[in-house]
This record gives sequence, C-alpha cells and structure tokens, in this order.
Amino acid sequence: MATDSRTPESAEARQKKKALQAVEGQKAMVEYEAGLRQMREKTERLRALRLARDEAEAKLAAEAPPAAKKKAAKKKTAKAAKADEADEEADAESVS
Repeated sequence: MATDSRTPESAEARQKKKALQAVEGQKAMVEYEAGLRQMREKTERLRALRLARDEAEAKLAAEAPPAAKKKAAKKKTAKAAKADEADEEADAESVS
C-alpha cells in the first residue's frame, strides 16, 4: 500500500484552497452573467431605438412628395469637344 507523505496541514490547506477557488468561481460566474444581462438590455434598447427611427423615416418618406428627376446631361459630340479644347488653348495663350 502506498503511504501518503502529505501532512494533515497540507490537506487542510488544499481544502481551503479548493473552497476559495469555488467562491471565486461563483463570483466570476455572477459577474459574467451580469455582463451578459447588461449587454442584452443594451441590445434591446438600441434595437427599439433603431426600429423607431426606421419607422419615423419611412413615415416621412411616405409623406414627402417624390423628388423631381434630374435630366441626364447630354454627351458632347467629338466636334464640340474639339471646339472646347481649342477655346481653352486660346484662353491659355491669351493669359500668358
């Protein structure tokens, strides 16, 4: 049979250490759960605010008259583009 070389004091110390670890573990779990609860509450509050904002924006968009469509700008023909370049060159030469 193997003999236990540990003294009764060390056994008592191990028990105290295990008891302390259990208490610290319970404290840590309480803190962890409190953090989760706070995060859930914050998420619910932010979700409610976001939904209210989206609903208000949708209501305003439905009530507002539609925006007038802008006409697309016409593309310049090659001849018009060359004429513009010539005008710019003439302006640059007159400035110098």
